[in-house]
Amino acid sequence: MSKIVHVESPQQFTSLLSSSRIVVTDFYADWCGPCKAIAPFYEQLSNQLSRPGQITFTKVNTDTQKQIAQSYNITAMPTFMIFKNGRETQRIRGADPKALDSAVKSLAAEAAASSSSDASSSDASSSSSGTWIGAALPRNYTDVTSNVDVLGLDFLNVDSAFGNARTVFDTAAPSSLGKSKEGESKKDWIESDTDEQLMMYIPFQASVKLHTLQITSFPPEDDEDVMRPKTLHLYTNRSNVLGFDEAESIPATQSVTLEEKDWDPKTGTAKIELRFVKFQNITSVVVFVESGDGEGEKTRIDRLRLVGETGESRKMGKLEKIGDEQGE
Repeated sequence: MSKIVHVESPQQFTSLLSSSRIVVTDFYADWCGPCKAIAPFYEQLSNQLSRPGQITFTKVNTDTQKQIAQSYNITAMPTFMIFKNGRETQRIRGADPKALDSAVKSLAAEAAASSSSDASSSDASSSSSGTWIGAALPRNYTDVTSNVDVLGLDFLNVDSAFGNARTVFDTAAPSSLGKSKEGESKKDWIESDTDEQLMMYIPFQASVKLHTLQITSFPPEDDEDVMRPKTLHLYTNRSNVLGFDEAESIPATQSVTLEEKDWDPKTGTAKIELRFVKFQNITSVVVFVESGDGEGEKTRIDRLRLVGETGESRKMGKLEKIGDEQGE
């Protein structure tokens, strides 16, 4: 009996992405010759490697599930996508058994190794793929941080003695998490410079729907001058970073004041639940840290994680068949 899951709705696909560590997806069409040619090989891989909760093989019919195909900008048949912990890691266009076999078996070996070394606790501070998150993901939503356009990041008032804008999106666990002071020599965090305020412009490679912003901060206990963020203002779909005076003069999409109880003592992470209706089609977000939680002059951020859904950023063009039938 085939172990492939045939996706019947966007909600089912979202659920699969959140319930299985690795999801392999075959985007196909009934009229596509190359899709039919590689189907037996794909089913063979599924029968060999499927493991409940670990590796799930799925098929998405692009004719009946157009919303899903549009969400992932599928324009060629077949296209294979591989997800780890809800995040796209690889895309293979065309009926290429060798590339598909190599990619899937490599991930299967990684999943097996991760499973054997994984702790049985429910602490969400790390994932099996090595991608660190600070808090459990809301049901039916995924970590969409991989959609951040790191080349377009623009942070203001960041002390150059520490990390840069990309540092807070590092997939590794913060060096300060459960580490001695020796671990902090990496300085894998950012701190504000001339005062406590930070301005962070975060563009995306494609539109997203944001549900939650996770902020991780580990201010040192022996330095009262360094604080966690307290008051934040978020602005959506800006074309560039805002100046500090400019941000104070325009309405924020959402403003948040964090309290001590909002910070998880184990992971140093606060979850900011966004007004989802206002964060439905987001191409960029500006996060303005207006004040820190204390009397100090420095605000520290170790990690930022964005949780939500990949949006429908592009209209699906005419689908192509890729394979021998096109002479490729």
